Amino acid sequence: MPFERILAAIDGSQASDRAFAKALELARLVGARLPGAARRESAAPEGRARRARRAKPTPAPGRPAPANGLSPLRFVVVFGLVSALADFVYEGGRSIVGPYLATLGASPEAVGVITGAGEAVALVFRLGAGALADRTRRHWALSIAGYLLTLVSVPLLAVAKQLPAAATLVVAERFGKAVRTPARDTMLAQASTGLGRGFAFGLHEALDQSGALVGLFVVALVLALGGGFAAGFAVLAVPGALALALLTRLRLGAPAPSAYEDGADEKGQTRAPPGRLRAGERRRLLLYGAFAALTMLGFATFAVLAYHLQVRHVVPEWQIPLVYALAMGVDGLAALAAGRSYDRIGLRGLAVLPLLSAAVPLLSFSTSAPLVWAGAAVWGAAMGIQETTMRAAVADLVPRERRATGYGAFTAVYGLAWLAGSAVLGALYGHSVEAAIAFALVVQALALAAFLPLALERRHGGWQ
Repeated sequence: MPFERILAAIDGSQASDRAFAKALELARLVGARLPGAARRESAAPEGRARRARRAKPTPAPGRPAPANGLSPLRFVVVFGLVSALADFVYEGGRSIVGPYLATLGASPEAVGVITGAGEAVALVFRLGAGALADRTRRHWALSIAGYLLTLVSVPLLAVAKQLPAAATLVVAERFGKAVRTPARDTMLAQASTGLGRGFAFGLHEALDQSGALVGLFVVALVLALGGGFAAGFAVLAVPGALALALLTRLRLGAPAPSAYEDGADEKGQTRAPPGRLRAGERRRLLLYGAFAALTMLGFATFAVLAYHLQVRHVVPEWQIPLVYALAMGVDGLAALAAGRSYDRIGLRGLAVLPLLSAAVPLLSFSTSAPLVWAGAAVWGAAMGIQETTMRAAVADLVPRERRATGYGAFTAVYGLAWLAGSAVLGALYGHSVEAAIAFALVVQALALAAFLPLALERRHGGWQ
């Protein structure tokens, strides 16, 4: 397929690996004809076994795997820094894309259609991207291609002076996220095997959100200094270039993240089921999928909350980005705590999620500024718990051969449920705030009911 040939051009690791293997085989053939080769071939089986064990050492957690120059922990940290720089770019850009489209002549309906199309692309195309990653095993190529598309599209908005061109770049940025996310999370899952799934994904999420936080403040500063929207997009080229450079270094330092998991297999640390899902595993997967979808169905996007702040004049307009920044800061802190909780007690730590999600509309749809700020903090905490636990849980339950497909499917399902729920909440909000709050409370009660059978499941592998 043409797209797979493009991936091969991006990721030349397989070709270099074949060349290295041929050279190694040639060296062995030459060595077999040197003096003393017969004596070496007739060595005791115990000696050959010892050499085999030395040739394939088993890495301890935090130590470099055989095929990589980075430890699993350093791999997760560096990838977290890449994501932080990428979030700097696209979260900073997304904070001003709506007003910028308006300056190009877009109506409110057009802005909704363009940004909605971007979100739909980001969610739906993850299904295909995950399946492609599992089929081709080119996780690095897909990750690099996705990051490249995003990190180039956002700064180019600075020179897009026509609405069609700007709309194309907005959708392209979201398509890049769809392409890279399943492959990236698969590699992080491989590195997390000996570290703790929750810890690794929580650390990555915290670093990711720190970059988004900085990006918001930098773009706001550019605007405050009179730079305008074009300057705000243009300045994002700098962290974009840094992200690509760091991603390239990471690719060279850890060309085979699967080696982290292969080493953990030998120590009995791998918890993901091999091959096909058994009946009990399939049941837990479906139960968790239903729970995640229900919690997001009754969970408003921040755009809905920001709309309330704007039209009801709860806080000054300039404070709305700061409210969002608070939510993302709490998201990062909650991710670290949720990761540790998952490693200790598994999915039972999610019992708090419907309660937090139910509190969001009660606080955020208030007309009291202190309650609104508290609602933003609760919103961020719920997001950090959901994102971290979902990625860790999929890594533990979905077979490794289909893990990227699992990530694509899960993010698509809960993302589409989130969009549908936000649309309903927005429509109900237009009718009455009380109706929107009632809908959220009912859905979160259903989510809590869906969680009970999952919590009662007997522990299996990494699930509790």
